[in-house]
Amino acid sequence: MPLIDASGLKPDGFARPAEGGALPAGDVILPVARLAADGEEVLSRGDRLGVELPNTAKLHEIAPFLGRLSLVAIAFPSFADGRGFSVAKRLRGLGFAGTLRAAGPLIADQLRHALGVGFDEVEMPQALIARQPVSQWLAALATITQRYQRNGARGLSILDQRLAARRVLEEGLALEERRVAHAA
Repeated sequence: MPLIDASGLKPDGFARPAEGGALPAGDVILPVARLAADGEEVLSRGDRLGVELPNTAKLHEIAPFLGRLSLVAIAFPSFADGRGFSVAKRLRGLGFAGTLRAAGPLIADQLRHALGVGFDEVEMPQALIARQPVSQWLAALATITQRYQRNGARGLSILDQRLAARRVLEEGLALEERRVAHAA
Protein backbone atom coordinates (compact mmCIF):
# COMPACT_ATOMS: atom_id res chain seq x y z
CA MET A 1 0.00 0.00 0.00
CA PRO A 2 1.25 3.52 -0.73
CA LEU A 3 2.84 5.39 2.16
CA ILE A 4 2.92 9.19 2.33
CA ASP A 5 4.41 11.70 4.75
CA ALA A 6 4.77 15.48 4.74
CA SER A 7 7.25 15.31 1.86
CA GLY A 8 5.40 12.85 -0.39
CA LEU A 9 5.55 9.14 -1.17
CA LYS A 10 8.06 7.08 0.74
CA PRO A 11 9.15 3.46 0.74
CA ASP A 12 7.85 1.13 3.42
CA GLY A 13 10.63 -0.71 5.22
CA PHE A 14 8.21 -2.96 7.14
CA ALA A 15 6.51 -6.19 6.07
CA ARG A 16 3.37 -7.79 7.47
CA PRO A 17 2.96 -11.53 7.93
CA ALA A 18 0.14 -13.19 6.04
CA GLU A 19 -2.79 -14.01 8.29
CA GLY A 20 -1.69 -17.07 10.26
CA GLY A 21 1.54 -17.16 8.23
CA ALA A 22 5.19 -17.28 9.22
CA LEU A 23 7.09 -14.16 10.19
CA PRO A 24 8.73 -12.46 7.22
CA ALA A 25 12.42 -11.61 7.40
CA GLY A 26 13.37 -8.06 8.33
CA ASP A 27 11.33 -5.38 10.03
CA VAL A 28 7.79 -6.53 10.80
CA ILE A 29 4.41 -5.03 11.66
CA LEU A 30 2.40 -7.52 13.70
CA PRO A 31 -1.31 -7.44 14.44
CA VAL A 32 -1.81 -6.72 18.15
CA ALA A 33 -3.13 -10.28 18.59
CA ARG A 34 0.29 -11.67 17.55
CA LEU A 35 2.45 -9.18 19.44
CA ALA A 36 2.87 -11.23 22.63
CA ALA A 37 3.49 -14.49 20.74
CA ASP A 38 5.88 -13.23 18.03
CA GLY A 39 7.20 -9.84 19.15
CA GLU A 40 10.14 -11.20 21.13
CA GLU A 41 11.28 -13.28 18.16
CA VAL A 42 11.39 -10.22 15.89
CA LEU A 43 13.30 -8.23 18.51
CA SER A 44 15.73 -11.08 19.23
CA ARG A 45 16.73 -11.16 15.53
CA GLY A 46 17.65 -7.49 15.80
CA ASP A 47 14.85 -6.37 13.49
CA ARG A 48 12.53 -3.44 14.13
CA LEU A 49 9.11 -4.28 15.52
CA GLY A 50 5.86 -2.57 14.68
CA VAL A 51 2.32 -3.29 15.73
CA GLU A 52 -1.00 -2.60 14.05
CA LEU A 53 -3.72 -1.49 16.42
CA PRO A 54 -7.42 -1.19 15.74
CA ASN A 55 -8.72 2.26 16.61
CA THR A 56 -10.60 0.65 19.50
CA ALA A 57 -7.47 -0.85 21.10
CA LYS A 58 -6.72 -0.45 24.75
CA LEU A 59 -3.16 0.80 25.10
CA HIS A 60 -2.44 -1.56 27.99
CA GLU A 61 -2.38 -4.31 25.32
CA ILE A 62 0.92 -2.98 24.00
CA ALA A 63 2.33 -1.53 27.24
CA PRO A 64 4.97 -4.26 27.76
CA PHE A 65 6.37 -3.52 24.29
CA LEU A 66 5.82 0.23 24.11
CA GLY A 67 9.46 1.21 24.72
CA ARG A 68 10.70 -1.35 22.20
CA LEU A 69 8.30 -0.66 19.34
CA SER A 70 9.70 1.23 16.36
CA LEU A 71 6.31 1.77 14.75
CA VAL A 72 2.65 1.78 15.71
CA ALA A 73 0.15 1.64 12.85
CA ILE A 74 -3.33 2.68 13.89
CA ALA A 75 -6.13 1.36 11.69
CA PHE A 76 -8.71 3.75 10.27
CA PRO A 77 -11.65 1.72 8.94
CA SER A 78 -13.12 4.87 7.36
CA PHE A 79 -12.07 8.49 6.86
CA ALA A 80 -15.13 9.44 8.92
CA ASP A 81 -14.01 7.43 11.97
CA GLY A 82 -11.67 9.69 13.93
CA ARG A 83 -10.98 7.47 16.94
CA GLY A 84 -7.49 6.73 15.59
CA PHE A 85 -6.57 10.40 16.05
CA SER A 86 -7.33 10.08 19.77
CA VAL A 87 -5.28 6.89 20.07
CA ALA A 88 -2.32 8.64 18.41
CA LYS A 89 -2.56 11.62 20.74
CA ARG A 90 -2.67 9.32 23.79
CA LEU A 91 0.35 7.35 22.54
CA ARG A 92 2.39 10.53 22.11
CA GLY A 93 1.22 11.62 25.55
CA LEU A 94 2.57 8.36 26.99
CA GLY A 95 5.96 9.21 25.51
CA PHE A 96 5.96 6.99 22.42
CA ALA A 97 8.74 8.42 20.25
CA GLY A 98 8.68 5.89 17.40
CA THR A 99 6.91 6.23 14.07
CA LEU A 100 3.15 6.62 14.18
CA ARG A 101 1.34 5.52 11.05
CA ALA A 102 -2.31 6.08 10.17
CA ALA A 103 -3.38 3.03 8.16
CA GLY A 104 -6.54 3.25 6.10
CA PRO A 105 -8.66 5.42 3.85
CA LEU A 106 -7.91 8.89 5.18
CA ILE A 107 -8.36 11.73 2.73
CA ALA A 108 -5.90 14.42 1.73
CA ASP A 109 -7.63 17.10 3.81
CA GLN A 110 -6.94 15.04 6.95
CA LEU A 111 -3.16 14.96 6.52
CA ARG A 112 -2.56 18.22 8.44
CA HIS A 113 -4.74 16.97 11.31
CA ALA A 114 -2.96 13.60 11.33
CA LEU A 115 0.44 15.30 11.55
CA GLY A 116 -0.91 17.63 14.23
CA VAL A 117 -1.87 14.82 16.61
CA GLY A 118 1.45 13.06 16.16
CA PHE A 119 1.24 10.82 13.11
CA ASP A 120 4.36 10.71 10.95
CA GLU A 121 2.89 9.01 7.89
CA VAL A 122 -0.28 7.68 6.29
CA GLU A 123 -0.63 4.28 4.64
CA MET A 124 -3.56 4.20 2.26
CA PRO A 125 -5.25 1.74 -0.07
CA GLN A 126 -4.04 1.80 -3.67
CA ALA A 127 -7.54 2.76 -4.87
CA LEU A 128 -7.42 5.93 -2.75
CA ILE A 129 -4.10 7.12 -4.15
CA ALA A 130 -5.54 6.54 -7.62
CA ARG A 131 -8.43 8.93 -6.78
CA GLN A 132 -6.32 11.39 -4.78
CA PRO A 133 -2.79 11.45 -6.18
CA VAL A 134 0.18 12.52 -4.08
CA SER A 135 0.03 16.01 -5.61
CA GLN A 136 -3.40 16.50 -4.01
CA TRP A 137 -2.10 15.38 -0.62
CA LEU A 138 0.80 17.80 -0.78
CA ALA A 139 -1.44 20.60 -2.07
CA ALA A 140 -3.83 20.03 0.85
CA LEU A 141 -0.92 20.12 3.26
CA ALA A 142 0.28 23.42 1.77
CA THR A 143 -3.24 24.89 1.76
CA ILE A 144 -4.29 23.85 5.26
CA THR A 145 -1.46 25.42 7.24
CA GLN A 146 -3.13 26.03 10.60
CA ARG A 147 -4.11 23.44 13.17
CA TYR A 148 -5.82 23.31 16.52
CA GLN A 149 -3.78 20.46 18.02
CA ARG A 150 -0.93 21.39 20.32
CA ASN A 151 2.34 19.75 19.39
CA GLY A 152 5.44 21.82 20.15
CA ALA A 153 7.55 19.97 17.62
CA ARG A 154 5.29 21.16 14.79
CA GLY A 155 4.93 24.86 15.69
CA LEU A 156 2.21 26.87 17.39
CA SER A 157 -1.42 25.85 17.11
CA ILE A 158 -4.18 28.33 16.23
CA LEU A 159 -5.10 28.50 19.92
CA ASP A 160 -1.49 29.19 20.94
CA GLN A 161 -1.23 31.94 18.32
CA ARG A 162 -4.44 33.55 19.60
CA LEU A 163 -3.22 33.36 23.19
CA ALA A 164 0.12 34.96 22.24
CA ALA A 165 -1.67 37.76 20.36
CA ARG A 166 -3.98 38.36 23.33
CA ARG A 167 -0.98 38.59 25.69
CA VAL A 168 0.73 41.12 23.42
CA LEU A 169 -2.48 43.16 23.30
CA GLU A 170 -2.94 43.01 27.08
CA GLU A 171 0.69 43.99 27.70
CA GLY A 172 0.27 46.92 25.29
CA LEU A 173 -2.90 48.05 27.04
CA ALA A 174 -1.28 47.76 30.46
CA LEU A 175 1.71 49.77 29.24
CA GLU A 176 -0.61 52.46 27.84
CA GLU A 177 -2.57 52.60 31.12
CA ARG A 178 0.68 53.08 33.07
CA ARG A 179 1.78 55.80 30.62
CA VAL A 180 -1.54 57.63 30.97
CA ALA A 181 -1.50 57.28 34.78
CA HIS A 182 2.09 58.54 34.95
CA ALA A 183 1.26 61.52 32.70
CA ALA A 184 -1.68 62.53 34.91
